[in-house]
Formats: sequence, C-alpha cells, structure tokens
Amino acid sequence: MAENEHAMISSSGTEVWPSLPLEAWQDTYATVHMWMQVIGKIRLGLTPYTNHWWHSTLYVTSRGLTTSPIPMGTRLFQMDVDWLDHHMRITTADGESRSIALTARSVADFYHETMESLRSLGLAVSIWTTPVEVADRTPFEQDEKHAAYDPEYAQRCWRILLQAHRVLTEFRGRFTGKASPVHFFWGSFDLAATRFSGRPAPEHPGAPNLARFVARDAYSHEVSSCGFWPGAGLGMPAFYAYAYPEPQGFKNYPVQPEGAFYHPQENFSCRTRWSERPHRRMPRSWRLRKVPMKPRRLWESGTAWRWSANKERRGSQGGIAGIADHSVDARNQP
Repeated sequence: MAENEHAMISSSGTEVWPSLPLEAWQDTYATVHMWMQVIGKIRLGLTPYTNHWWHSTLYVTSRGLTTSPIPMGTRLFQMDVDWLDHHMRITTADGESRSIALTARSVADFYHETMESLRSLGLAVSIWTTPVEVADRTPFEQDEKHAAYDPEYAQRCWRILLQAHRVLTEFRGRFTGKASPVHFFWGSFDLAATRFSGRPAPEHPGAPNLARFVARDAYSHEVSSCGFWPGAGLGMPAFYAYAYPEPQGFKNYPVQPEGAFYHPQENFSCRTRWSERPHRRMPRSWRLRKVPMKPRRLWESGTAWRWSANKERRGSQGGIAGIADHSVDARNQP
C-alpha cells in the first residue's frame, strides 16, 4: 500500500506505529539503554558545552540514532546506531570506519569493542563508566548482566522514535521562542522537545542517580517539555508532558485525550497503554493550538495550548497537560 498521511502500514509493509509492550522487550531495553549510555558519554566528553546539556544528546536518523560529528582536536568522527542493519558504525572525516554488531552481547563486551575500535582509528577516548539515571550502577566494563538483544523490538522502538520525532519537529516549529532540538536523552532513554518561557526557574532539587549540578543547569529556566519514553519504571511506554516549575493547579487540570492522566509520582501528564489500545485513524483536525490566556494563569508568559477536536468546537487545555498524546498529529493513535 502506498504510504499517505493516513497510512498505518508503510510501503515496505512495516507498521508506522508498532506496538511496544514493555514486558516483551524489557531485557533488551535495559541492554540497549546501557549501550546508548556508552555512546552518549563519548559525545558528552568531547563535544563543546551547550546550555542545558544539549551537547550531550543523540539525534534520530532514518536508520537509528546518531551522535552527529564529534570533534577530537582537528579530527571529526561520528557514531551511528543502525537499527535496520543492527550495527553501530564509527566513521571519521578521514574516510576510515569501524562497524560493531548489535546482537546479544553484554554491555561489557560492547564497551570494550567500542573503545578498541576508537583506539584503532587513532581516537584515544576515556569516559566515566558508571551509568547515570538508573538504579544499577555497575560500571560498563563490569556489566555482564545486561546482554539481551531482540532485533525486532529494538527496531520497533526506533520506528516509534522516528515517528515521534516527526510529530515533535512539527510541534516545535510552531513556537517562536527559545526551544530545544528534538533530541534523545541517553540517560533517561527518552525523546524530548522543550520550550522555554525565558524566565529563570527556582533551583532544581535534583534527581536520583544524577549529579545535582546537571539537573540545576538543565532546569535553570522555566520549561514545558514533552516527548516519548519506553516506560522503564512506569511499567508501560508513554507520551508525556511536564512543566518545571510545575504551575499551580497543573495536577488537577483536565487532560485530553481520553486515556491521558496525571502521574503523581513522576509529576507529568501522560498517555499510556501503548500496546493495549488498537490502532485507529485520527482526524487531521485534532491539533494543538496556541491561544491567548489570562495573565499569570499557569504560564505567566501569556500563552497556553488548546486541544482542538474540530475548527468550530474547541476544548481548552492549560499549561502542557493538553499535549500528552502527540500521536494524534501523526494521524495514527496507538
């Protein structure tokens, strides 16, 4: 079937929004998470600092994830995760390359081969090998526990990231103020897009297994953020939306669409049950619309987001609670 704006199956026969039940791939998820931390820490250690730690993130590509070019002196190299061929490739601007298979292998094995491949290219890299933002702090070189890899589910996750990236990119483009790239955070393993009001935020109290100074810089200014997360710790994959600092009344504000809810432990609104809801087409007129709002209500910057079921009848959603399910803009809601 030819791909069009309503298609749920691509021209290659793959699902545009495949199901991703956490229980079906959580061991693979945990392993791939650590692999991405190895790659992300390499980028973090060599890329010049950018506000809010944007220099450390990865980016979605038409085949997987990439670091984008990383400088090392006058040399440049790039690391690309390919979830079509299931390889991680390191390529240099000098024309050299190395390829590492993504298969059932331990984090320690992946780490050692990655570092050896870099050394063979004349790129002597050293990183802090303790994982972040996870409870298990086993250093990469010692981690033999995480060694699962299901290529089908790894690819499903990437396909969802790919479509989420498309939707978030469109959403980001509607905002004229300061906004982050649509980028992948390897610490928490989520894809996010963030908007800024321009005002400083209260000092962030920190997060588990993350250096406090990292959280302070990431949330130095007021934000509204949204994205997709496969759901480790939540129990299911979800699209999420949150604000820092959380606006007064945010947790009690009505959330749309049906099935979205405020999560009291995580302090965000989310749309979950990814694998349990049947695919169905959604009308293109379901949009996120920017509308004026009363001064000092939720966002003092004077804007909120309104969920529109059609052009004539609109239901107002304050703050970012109304953007919990971005898949409606993809015309194919899970």
